[in-house]
Amino acid sequence: MSSSDPPTSNGSKDEKDVGLPSYESPSVSQEGAIHEDKWATRNGLNLESFKKRGDYATGVVELERSMKPRHLHMIAIGGSIGAGFFVGSGSALATGGPATLLIDFLIIGIMMFNVVYALGELAVMYPISGGFYTYATRFIDPSWGFAMGYNYVLQWAVVVPLELTVCAISISYWNQDISAGVWITVFYVFIVIVNVFGTLGYAEEEFWASILKLSATVIFMIISLICVCGGGPSDGWYSEYYGARLWYDPGAFRNGFKGFCAVFVTAAFSFSGTELVGLAAAEARNPAKALPGAIKQVFWRITLFYILGLTFVGLLIPSNDTHLLNATSSNDVTASPFVLVGQYAGLYGFNHFMNFIILVSVVSIGMSGVYGGSRTLTALSQQGYAPKVFSYVDRSGRPLASVGLLLAFGLLAYINLAAAGPDIFDWLLALSGLAALFTWGSICLSHIRFRSAWAYHGHTLDEIPFKAVGGVYGSYLGLILIVLVLIAQFYVAVAPPGQDELNDAAGFFQAYLALPVVMLFWAVGYLWKRTGWLRTSQIDVDTGRREVDWEEINAYRAHLASLPAWRRLLNIVF
Repeated sequence: MSSSDPPTSNGSKDEKDVGLPSYESPSVSQEGAIHEDKWATRNGLNLESFKKRGDYATGVVELERSMKPRHLHMIAIGGSIGAGFFVGSGSALATGGPATLLIDFLIIGIMMFNVVYALGELAVMYPISGGFYTYATRFIDPSWGFAMGYNYVLQWAVVVPLELTVCAISISYWNQDISAGVWITVFYVFIVIVNVFGTLGYAEEEFWASILKLSATVIFMIISLICVCGGGPSDGWYSEYYGARLWYDPGAFRNGFKGFCAVFVTAAFSFSGTELVGLAAAEARNPAKALPGAIKQVFWRITLFYILGLTFVGLLIPSNDTHLLNATSSNDVTASPFVLVGQYAGLYGFNHFMNFIILVSVVSIGMSGVYGGSRTLTALSQQGYAPKVFSYVDRSGRPLASVGLLLAFGLLAYINLAAAGPDIFDWLLALSGLAALFTWGSICLSHIRFRSAWAYHGHTLDEIPFKAVGGVYGSYLGLILIVLVLIAQFYVAVAPPGQDELNDAAGFFQAYLALPVVMLFWAVGYLWKRTGWLRTSQIDVDTGRREVDWEEINAYRAHLASLPAWRRLLNIVF
């Protein structure tokens, strides 16, 4: 560390050492670990690549740091745009109406803006693979960190077969004669092949998939603007000025307050995966430089793609549309408003183009599921919270055992082929419905407690290389919004929209199963580790901190301070 580095923590050693995990990171340069293996070995293309990495015995094994800034930027801005946005927005529109759709996504967007900035601050400070779990363990409670780690692994383990199933549904839009099992197999094999290339395979797949998704969304918004203004083909719905007529008839809201509360969970699911940019940062060559720029891209995804895109959806598709109301599930691509706009406008071929984009998106999210779940499981193992076999990292940087387990969960997609498959799958999906909210809440709380311990141990904010825009107040806002969304979802689980009577037990747990599962994980973690809520004096803020070039950072800050106010404001979001 440089001479301007902060002093060591003044908390007592005894307070920190009792029952708390170690946070030492491998000793590597800022540019990441350098491995001298052959090209084929580094990229997982020969048998030699499957052998254990040489630094395996050091405890925390370095994953392959092969991600570039362009990968992180595209993962941040387009990585989690998937079925929740392109398809789930249709069921949300039918449940709450266009105004509710816009307001709920905006609220979740504000929440995610603060969550991702808090995550960025922590990830630049502490470059640890599986960061969400380790931050909760380090700054909140090791037992709660245990729960968050397994909650996150389970969330993605369920998403992988779900996305494979949606792939088959997407193909059925063109051909219903071929069994869904065939397409599940095809896309499952594709995900396996991409994972052979490890981190670089995931990064490249996400880069190009994100470009496709973002380009398609921009094209959709341009076409939608033309349609709203009445410039659509003469044989379609939008050949005359359309405006905001659907906000008056059938109306801006549906199902009252219940509808408003019910859309929150769809919005949260649509944003799931936004936090992956923090997880991916541990495998970037220089996260301290690449991550801040990637974090800023989240602002544009929230405002430009989610909010503006869904505004056009609410202007062009009626909330009482029969395709939305008669959808067989929230993953029915025939009920995607993005597909319906092309169909209703008379733009023949555009509906097929958007269905192809949906197919690319769900494959991308399936890839993210394997990536996010496997890296978190590896981190759990490295900290002693999972069997040691999941610490296995091969010479190409792949956590083989963890990737293998997540891929094994993908085989659950075949359950849908059985008669009782959809019912079983609904219960599996219930496990992940609210899981992301607990992860995001833990990130905000970890940031709040980090800032508290940082000040307690005598450090100043100037010693933090990358600071969250909203500071600790932004994390408080994010945490409060997350709690309110969980309360709203509890209300909907008890009294669903569209019916006067209360929900039955099965319906309640299908909507709120994630909470008892998280509490079970927390109880297991407490019984195992026998550690509870950490006092501020117990929190170690110094071990494992990233070495940064303070001379360069201070020069950059001085440059920013010399800029006009409007340029400093632009720097926050660019």
